Amino acid sequence: MSRLRGAQQDVSDSLRGFRTPKSEPSVPYGLLRAARKSGSLNLTNRNLEEVPASVYRLNVDTPEEARGDASFGASDRWWEQTDLTKLLLSSNRLTRLSEDIRLLPALTTLDLHDNQLQTLPGTLGELQELQQLRLSHNQLTSLPLEVYSLKNLRSLTLQQNLLEVLPEELRQMDALTELDISDNRLTELPSGLGHLSRLQKLHLCRNKLTSLPDSLALLANVKLLDCSGNQLSDVPACLSQMVALEQLYLRHNKLRQLPPLHAPALKELYVGNNQLESVAAEQASSWSVLSVLELRDNKIKTLPDELAGLSALTRLDLTNNDIGVLPAWLGLLPDLKMLLLEGNPLRGIRRDLLTKGTNEILKYLRGRIKEEPDSAGDTPTAMTLPSQAAVNVHSIKTLKSLTYSDKKAESIPDELFGAAAEIAITSADFSKNLLSDVPPRLAETRASLTDLNLAFNRLSCCDLVCSLHNLVHLDLRNNQLRDLPAELKNLSKLHSIILNYNRLACFPEVLYHMPSLESILLGNNQVGGVDPTRLLGLVRLSTLDLSNNDLLNVPPQLGLCTSLRCLSLEGNPFRTPRAAIVAKGTDAVLEYLRSRIPA
Repeated sequence: MSRLRGAQQDVSDSLRGFRTPKSEPSVPYGLLRAARKSGSLNLTNRNLEEVPASVYRLNVDTPEEARGDASFGASDRWWEQTDLTKLLLSSNRLTRLSEDIRLLPALTTLDLHDNQLQTLPGTLGELQELQQLRLSHNQLTSLPLEVYSLKNLRSLTLQQNLLEVLPEELRQMDALTELDISDNRLTELPSGLGHLSRLQKLHLCRNKLTSLPDSLALLANVKLLDCSGNQLSDVPACLSQMVALEQLYLRHNKLRQLPPLHAPALKELYVGNNQLESVAAEQASSWSVLSVLELRDNKIKTLPDELAGLSALTRLDLTNNDIGVLPAWLGLLPDLKMLLLEGNPLRGIRRDLLTKGTNEILKYLRGRIKEEPDSAGDTPTAMTLPSQAAVNVHSIKTLKSLTYSDKKAESIPDELFGAAAEIAITSADFSKNLLSDVPPRLAETRASLTDLNLAFNRLSCCDLVCSLHNLVHLDLRNNQLRDLPAELKNLSKLHSIILNYNRLACFPEVLYHMPSLESILLGNNQVGGVDPTRLLGLVRLSTLDLSNNDLLNVPPQLGLCTSLRCLSLEGNPFRTPRAAIVAKGTDAVLEYLRSRIPA
């Protein structure tokens, strides 16, 4: 009997030997072995709840293959191992980081984003070689003060945490070139922020900031400043002293007027979704190199004539303002490629003209100018201007734009993409051609392309567009689209999509899954219905054009979409609301619909 019990005990022990201890999550030994040679260890998305001790001790303990066996080959000489410099632990379930992180003093990159960290050990401050620290998408309420002593840190990303305060010790991180503290709970910023003299990118969006510190004026190297989604009612004039500033984002704030911005390098200014009523003439005259100006979703009634001097302007967004008359000088802006006007009470310009695109509007405006053109300008010359060449190299290099429009072409020539090699292209205009497919080589621009115009072609599908993850504006009007691919939801930065004059029989399902959208234009299709409860998920949606479709009824719950500032429903066969109510504008329609919701 005792012998039987012993056998049972042996069986029990043998099974226990096959079980993985819960206290020490396993990492494939091959990964650790490769990390000793390469200096890089990638443990991304491995469902880890804690970091194995073997990772911390990677360069401390003797490898298994060296224990008791000195007969391994030259390729396995463990004493020649490389110190770990790159440790990737993102997209796990980590709730803590051990103080043993100090055992990896050679780390230059530590990626902990997308975990469940609530605190960090002070020993992080001992990693004095660290250059990149990624902590976004966690639950951090603060950082240990020791972290601010990381003198070599160049990139610190803290977006999507629970930070309420940043200490003055931040000024010690004077090697930083990028700081992202967006999507937190900050109500103010430390004055020490201005001491980060090497900073080039500063992301402050979606916090609770009511003011910006004057010390920002000291940030002479910042090229990108994003303050969108805060509670700013004014912006300090000291921003004009940020001489390197190229991109300024002030969207979704409470600005009633713009500060004097004399930043000499400013190329892109985004001030949509504020309460601006005008643009001062002296401001406009100082934007000499501005190429993108977004003024959408404000209360602007007129444009100052000084804007006519913006010779570098390529994109002007005036969507959802109170502009009644378009100044004719807009037609003379030499490089203007995109003019957005939806949602304005424009007078003296036909509605159908607005649907034909920027080129037709600019041509109309030029026709309104009374002065005769300079006769010398009509004299033919033997010289071919850059804009007349088959490939506009000047436009590609200086404007970072690919333009091949109105050529009646069935494909885009390879030399156009060849000329754009190694250039960060931001916009592409292939409208008014005979394209049946999205040009495959557009994929080469996926890292930088933000604006794509494929209007007036013969596209029946647009799958390739789904790989252009940085797109902000997409124009697909006047094509042959019957549906949109589900993968379009990967375009997480897309703000506007134009789908007028296609063959869509229903509201595209994928659009309900794109919360970044601010403008959806679906006029002149065959859309038969829309789901208002799902539209409520599009919290930024301010413009919805469903005109000239097949809507037999308008659901009352659509009135709950209070973010809408422009709702176009004319030209549909529904009976209610009556045409007289629709003619009164968006507010009247939404109020009527809300009154029809059953109690």
